[in-house]
Amino acid sequence: MVALTRTTVAGRERVRGRRRRGEDLTKVLFVLPAAVAMVALFGYPVVKNLLMSLQDYTLKTFFTGVAPWVGLQNYSTVVHDKLFADAMLNTALFTVGSIAFQFVIGLGLALFFRNRFPLGGLLRSLLLLPWLLPLIVSSATWRSILEQDSGILNRTLMGLHIVNDPVPWLNSPSVALIAVIGVNIWIGIPFNVTLLYSGLSEIPDELYEAGQLDGATGWRAFFHITWPNLRSVAGVVLMLGVVYTIKVLDIILGLTGGGPANATQTLATQSYEKSFVDFKFGQGAALSNILIAISFVFAIFYLRSTRRAVDE
Repeated sequence: MVALTRTTVAGRERVRGRRRRGEDLTKVLFVLPAAVAMVALFGYPVVKNLLMSLQDYTLKTFFTGVAPWVGLQNYSTVVHDKLFADAMLNTALFTVGSIAFQFVIGLGLALFFRNRFPLGGLLRSLLLLPWLLPLIVSSATWRSILEQDSGILNRTLMGLHIVNDPVPWLNSPSVALIAVIGVNIWIGIPFNVTLLYSGLSEIPDELYEAGQLDGATGWRAFFHITWPNLRSVAGVVLMLGVVYTIKVLDIILGLTGGGPANATQTLATQSYEKSFVDFKFGQGAALSNILIAISFVFAIFYLRSTRRAVDE
């Protein structure tokens, strides 16, 4: 009787084991197509780009198939290029300037829209338009607005007697980067408003009601109730903004093309020019890998921020 019981239990264990293995196999089969797609669409281009950065990959390579191995020479060449330091500085200024103003303005608008008023939903929808427009269309539109002689911005400023002469927004090395940052701020505000407004909507109204009883209103309510509850979302917004902004290319190409006098040249535009203007694909790949490395650092901070937000 005992032996029969042991045999029955062992049989049941084998059945459970086969069922468990079958379930595990089913899970793997469900994940496999997504994994293959990730490797094909993301893994291969990244590995190919890394290999290109270690080769003398030029236009000639497309015809001969020969790309001599040069190791880290491409990285050394682009880092010692006289434009690299300026491109790094412009990238930092462009990123910090864009993110700072996008976040502050976006937070202000999110707080404004948190108050219920007629047509508030419609205005929030209209605010998404800059984010929905193709970037090249936005660039072309702003290029006509910022035109020195016929642009509507200069005409308006001169009509209001704010300036006496047209401002060379896109033609002056001292002004062009500011103009490009301004356009990028305009494009990025809806992204900040959308995420920050979602974060504000999750804060219970009861906290503000309790705060009013303790005298926490206005700025005190913001610093003691709103910001502590919004901090995790704000961290995610900032990290995502940095990762996105640091690689912006089409806006700058559409407005200035990296000029005038390389005043708006960034790592992204320099990589583009090395690859598709000078046809030095190895050096262009090296620059893009440097950009990927910088973005990867911020991506780590982003993942830590999201993990902290989930824990809280």
